[in-house]
Amino acid sequence: MKALQAYFAQTGGPEVIRWHEVDLHEPGPGEIRVVHEAVGLNFIDTYYRSGLYPCPLPSGLGSEAAGVVEAVGPDVAAFKPGDRVATFGPALGAYATARITPASVWFRIPDGISAQTAAAAMLKGCTAEFLVERAVALKAGEWALVHAAAGGVGQILVQWLKALGVHVVAVVGSEGKVAMAKEAGAEVVLLSSASDVAAQVREITGGAGVTASFDGVGAASWPVSLASVRPRGTILSFGNASGPVTGVALGSLASAGSLYVTRPRLWDYYATPAESAAGVARLFEMLESGAVKVPVGQSFALTDAAEAHRALEGRQTVGASVLVP
Repeated sequence: MKALQAYFAQTGGPEVIRWHEVDLHEPGPGEIRVVHEAVGLNFIDTYYRSGLYPCPLPSGLGSEAAGVVEAVGPDVAAFKPGDRVATFGPALGAYATARITPASVWFRIPDGISAQTAAAAMLKGCTAEFLVERAVALKAGEWALVHAAAGGVGQILVQWLKALGVHVVAVVGSEGKVAMAKEAGAEVVLLSSASDVAAQVREITGGAGVTASFDGVGAASWPVSLASVRPRGTILSFGNASGPVTGVALGSLASAGSLYVTRPRLWDYYATPAESAAGVARLFEMLESGAVKVPVGQSFALTDAAEAHRALEGRQTVGASVLVP
């Protein structure tokens, strides 16, 4: 069969995204061929495309997709044609109508979860899972700060923390996103443009500060995180939406109260098949229970991926986004 796949041969803006048609052979040992029904759009996709995260060129784009198994390799027992499956990588190449990949990177989608929800939830949801449940241990009644709380990962983080009984202060980029963060479960929502975000956080928490700051924004929000966390609290800096955090002086962590800082990566927490299976199962449990909902804020045609990247980088999206073949 033929498939349309995106690639980029040089790093740069959205205009470097190109498309080509390829022939897909029959899957070999350990492989399956999946026809995509939805593809996840994530900020990390722009990092690879821009060169912030280096990768060999030319390269495919995207790591997250959901679809239907069309064919399986001769030794694949875990899946059969017709199975509904989803993946979140790590190999790039999800911006495609279909592809052949190792069966080991796919997970069966429960009947109650749609392909669009799975494509929107896998990478962002597993990110939230490891951040909340493994990278830091928060107790019910403690306070957490979530930056970019109306974004795809941010909304899931707020819901997940609320389900665990954690109080959430959310930070969003505009008035139009306040209601979204509140609906997700944030008790207080602040605007990132305010000059006194950290002071407001301190006031909300009775002067103590939050136990943890979940910061996917990066350079622009680092000072706020540093000034908002209580002594011996933790900053989880997991994204670079405003640019990477650089030049961190360790002394600043001491003067802020002996803070812990981690720059975690998903694949260090999903390093083995057992870890991946457990994390995905936990995500599906949260989705099926209704504790976490992943509404698709907007969808784009797959071949409009460049326009989707512009919208994402321009902070014109809300919640999760998907590309539809």
